[in-house]
Amino acid sequence: MGWYFSRQTRDQLIRELIEPQESENARSEVIAHALRGNVLWSVARITAKQSGFMKLAAGDSINVIRCDLLQGSGGEWGHKPLDESMHPYYYSCPLRYLDMAPVQSPEWREGVLAHHARRRMPVSAA
Repeated sequence: MGWYFSRQTRDQLIRELIEPQESENARSEVIAHALRGNVLWSVARITAKQSGFMKLAAGDSINVIRCDLLQGSGGEWGHKPLDESMHPYYYSCPLRYLDMAPVQSPEWREGVLAHHARRRMPVSAA
């Protein structure tokens, strides 16, 4: 997927990305979100409106970990939408989000756990 830019502030873009979305196939609601630098992590609950969407029956839901990369350029802000199944090479996802959604990429989750383990290690004196 590519980048999507529009004339809006960073805050406006973030608000847009976390507001509920609706299409003819599904409804998406962000149930948790966190900003880590220019990476917006969120857990979205996706509810199918029609059977077969994301292999769900109509009315069934699944939670998905999303990773939106944010970037400003020339007075515009844009985002690159990714999710766990794409194994984004970003690992600052809040640990609690791992318990909120089914596993889509075990390797990515190992990277998230390793990232947080490194952050907890004491810095040795030189």
